[in-house]
Amino acid sequence: MQVTLRVQAGPYCGHTFTFDQHDTFLIGRNPEAQLCLPEDRFFSRNHCLLEISPPRCYLRDLNSTNGTYVNNQRVNEAYLKNGDLIQGGETVLLVEVTADTPEDEPTLDQKQLAPTEPAIVLVECLSCGRRAEAEASVPNERMSFLCDECREEQKRRPQPIPGYTAVKILGRGGMGCVMLARQESTGRQVAIKTLLPEVAVAEKAMQRFMREIDVAASLRHPHIVQFLDRGTHNGVVYLVTEFIEGNDAAKLADARGGRISHQETATIIMQTLDALAYAHAAGYIHRDIKDQNILVQGTWPNMMAKLTDFGLAKSFTQSGMSGMTMAGEMAGTLAYMPPEQIKNFRDVRPTSDIYGVGMTAYSLLTGELALDLPAKANMGDTIRAIFDRPAVPLRQRVPEVPEMLAQIIDRALVKDPAQRWQSAAAMRKAMHHVVG
Repeated sequence: MQVTLRVQAGPYCGHTFTFDQHDTFLIGRNPEAQLCLPEDRFFSRNHCLLEISPPRCYLRDLNSTNGTYVNNQRVNEAYLKNGDLIQGGETVLLVEVTADTPEDEPTLDQKQLAPTEPAIVLVECLSCGRRAEAEASVPNERMSFLCDECREEQKRRPQPIPGYTAVKILGRGGMGCVMLARQESTGRQVAIKTLLPEVAVAEKAMQRFMREIDVAASLRHPHIVQFLDRGTHNGVVYLVTEFIEGNDAAKLADARGGRISHQETATIIMQTLDALAYAHAAGYIHRDIKDQNILVQGTWPNMMAKLTDFGLAKSFTQSGMSGMTMAGEMAGTLAYMPPEQIKNFRDVRPTSDIYGVGMTAYSLLTGELALDLPAKANMGDTIRAIFDRPAVPLRQRVPEVPEMLAQIIDRALVKDPAQRWQSAAAMRKAMHHVVG
């Protein structure tokens, strides 16, 4: 399926923008916006942001001065459907949602008669059997589906995974939960992450997700959590990895009142950078660097940090299983993302991971995000701060952090990717010179 935005009025009248997989689309006077309207005084610099995961499309106004309108009504956020009109200033965009061309080569008459809108199919919850309607590319498309109630139940009490005996829940998140388990064939302890699709998922999308996970699983490094197995069971996707005895870096900081020492932070961050240097050289980008995705075992100076969930956020999102990340429980991840990743989800480079490392180091040292946010900030405030406001200098929050270390972290958080550290290896080397 695909989503097309057709500009029906305004300076770009006649232009079209088409999306066949998950992406983001920024509109405003910002020169780097995908739809840049520098001469339209009714638009704010960063006016609104669309998140598109065909057939779904979600719009969020970024606290613009003059507002964003959908079908003549001002909105802060809205799910868009086929035929909706988006308006700001003189510009009007039409939203079109269309189905894929059937795989079997159709005749000309079939092409002319084929419906342009997605087919509505009946899906059945793989856990309780409840039925619901879902959009599909073709009327006979096979889809996996968990209803809202069963998905929440699976988060609270995950079902057994064949071949593994659950021991205890280690944590819960937006995508599912993490369990400590015992592999029945070997007796070894493992960690199982369950992923619960937010929407009905086509079988092809599920297969593509599995292929991408298999590719990322080829990474082998002392500071990357080792991948062991994966599969699906009753609509639940599960990933099996080595079990790390310890906590993630966020929990480690929480146990100390929200912050950890600069020596511990430097150790964790340098080991994370080691992992990224290896992965980037192999052509992989993590895309979701944050303190919750760094597992730490041992105590300083003998700490061992391991980066987990490599490529998982991208694969989960682009398969369509996440629904809309900016509207769902994964929204907290956005605060760790650089501006280029938010406004153009697909075009992400190693310097985007460097930004995530900087935000993670900042959080561990200060207990706060590097963003300059108003009190009671909403999602629009957060996105605008990422786009428009420089990071708060680290020593402004915690003056006792060594100046040279603070400069290294501050550089990782520069908005312009060209001004950041250009490689994980370079940032790690600089940190080693400062802290040894």
